[in-house]
Amino acid sequence: MSTQGTRRPPAALRKRRRLYAVVAGLTMLGIAAALVLTALEDNIVFFHSPSDIHAKKIEPGQHFRMGGLVKEGSISKAEDGLVHNFEVTDLDHTIKVSYRGILPDLFREGQGVVTEGSLRPDGVFLAREVLAKHDENYMPPEVAEALKKSGKWKHAEGEGKK
Repeated sequence: MSTQGTRRPPAALRKRRRLYAVVAGLTMLGIAAALVLTALEDNIVFFHSPSDIHAKKIEPGQHFRMGGLVKEGSISKAEDGLVHNFEVTDLDHTIKVSYRGILPDLFREGQGVVTEGSLRPDGVFLAREVLAKHDENYMPPEVAEALKKSGKWKHAEGEGKK
């Protein structure tokens, strides 16, 4: 019996081809994951501090979150009582914020805050939502970390612990 014309490659060659196919597939999967993560890099961050916004020069109209402290003496209300203007700072840079709506009960000067919205062309952050810290002993870890990075905020000993 002759096996002319129907020769199969040796088993070692088939295994090597299978290994190459698996390695090529894993490489393609890794490249695709890297591209997705690179494209989403700015959206993975919970919020940007005023210093981040200043450094990255975020374009007006781009939707994002900004966090920091409500600057002392910066809160004002428009005549209609629904538009609130205040400033958010990380103790290094400050950004003016305008918000139309009712502010949370815990919102006040010197407190941590996260706002969601976009920058106007004049550099004022137009907030669609304002989130304040939920009790006297808590500051969102992201806000505290951004303030610590600025090197100007000192966290009091034992503060933030229950």
